[in-house]
Amino acid sequence: MAKHASAAVGWGHHHLQKRWLLALLLMLTVSTVIAFFMRAAFDSCDRNVSVDNVISSARDSVQVADKRAPQIAAAKPSPLSFMKSKIVLLVSHELSLSGGPLLLMELAFLLRSVGAEVNWVTFMKPSETDEVIYSLEHKMLDRGVQVFSAFGKEAIDTALRADLVVLNTAVAGKWLDYVLKEDVHRVLPKVLWWIHEMRGHYFKLEYVKHLPSVAGAMIDSHVTAEYWKNRTQERLKIKMPETYVVHLGNSNELMQVAEDSVAKRVLREHVRESLGVRNDDLLFALINSVSRGKGQDLFLRSFYEALQLIKQKKMQVPPLHAVIVGSDMSAHTKLEMELRDYVTQKKIQDRVHFVNKTLTVAPYLAAVDVLVQNSQGRGECFGRITIEAMAFQLPVLGTAAGGTTEIVVNGTTGLLHPAGKEGVTTLAKHIVKLATHVERRLTIGKRGYERVKERFLEHHMAERIGEVLKEVLRKSKIRSSKHL
Repeated sequence: MAKHASAAVGWGHHHLQKRWLLALLLMLTVSTVIAFFMRAAFDSCDRNVSVDNVISSARDSVQVADKRAPQIAAAKPSPLSFMKSKIVLLVSHELSLSGGPLLLMELAFLLRSVGAEVNWVTFMKPSETDEVIYSLEHKMLDRGVQVFSAFGKEAIDTALRADLVVLNTAVAGKWLDYVLKEDVHRVLPKVLWWIHEMRGHYFKLEYVKHLPSVAGAMIDSHVTAEYWKNRTQERLKIKMPETYVVHLGNSNELMQVAEDSVAKRVLREHVRESLGVRNDDLLFALINSVSRGKGQDLFLRSFYEALQLIKQKKMQVPPLHAVIVGSDMSAHTKLEMELRDYVTQKKIQDRVHFVNKTLTVAPYLAAVDVLVQNSQGRGECFGRITIEAMAFQLPVLGTAAGGTTEIVVNGTTGLLHPAGKEGVTTLAKHIVKLATHVERRLTIGKRGYERVKERFLEHHMAERIGEVLKEVLRKSKIRSSKHL
């Protein structure tokens, strides 16, 4: 992880990260400790942290926390309890730290928690050993999810005997013909296709030609569902199946951290120390893998423009900092180099901080003051990081595109700006506005938290998914009986 913009500086605060992880472990309840540790242990950028040491320290911390943990009330029945003993096959096009695979893993754990038999296959895997894939597969195995090859007899047999098959992302559609071949028509009636993409290059007939024949499609936002409906009809001349819009929700584990004031204070102090940022400084963070579509380059232009506005108007505000979480300094991509060159050229190295991509976002949400969601083009299909930030009472500065418009209430839980270059100056003004109006910034953050509590929690998502699964199972049963 990086403290400054220089590509040469990047790994200086691993030991500090270990300190705040262990400090957090000491502060939280047992369930939060275990959940947070599980997420941190599989963080792909913690290369210099010994997992064995963290495990040992975590056990000690759990023993300490266990003595003062409150009694947890009996949980309400899960809205997914009807899935008990059902056989489910989850098909992912890849296994990585990106949104789609992680969402499917969450569904796997929710289904396992109610007693479903859950099986997982990954269609596209590198030939060489991958540390992230290895870690995530073992995380699933530890939770009772069966993981096996996407190819061969076991995958075909499981698909045929399953009550439900979930295809994750449009690209996973290639698995149907490639593996099932002549058996594909027997599986389609029980397929739920979970789509997260908004990019045009996913609209290929080889990916989605079976869409009209599946039991249903599940999409994360209304705007994305409408886009898929129009695009498939106009470009591919096929119709979407019954389509269900399911807004996502924050995990219980993340909410426990977000609502633990002691944990947030500890995380804030230690992360800021590792970045070299004072407690009173204002941090604006963009948390997404670095790419043109996520808009890190335009965000830095807006940030620099905001600094210039403050200087020109001689505004009295605390020092502003930009944090980009989602970098990959080992890749040396053209965009990564451009970002660092821009920071150097504008001489704002002391104000911009690059942090490697991570599965554990809670520490950074606790440490910053504002989230910037700057996805370009059609925007995010949903944008999970947006509701996670709102759980931490952070105002959101987002593009007026995609699923962000269904999450952020403009002027109430955040401020929206146009996508593209025309949004640079508007975003700069919004940065200045939140920097100079403390009460408004705090009020927007509180309203965002209230909105999360109303509609973006794990049980909200489970209820929405539960209704979809009931309907898909009902349709599957009817269609299967007709083929008998």
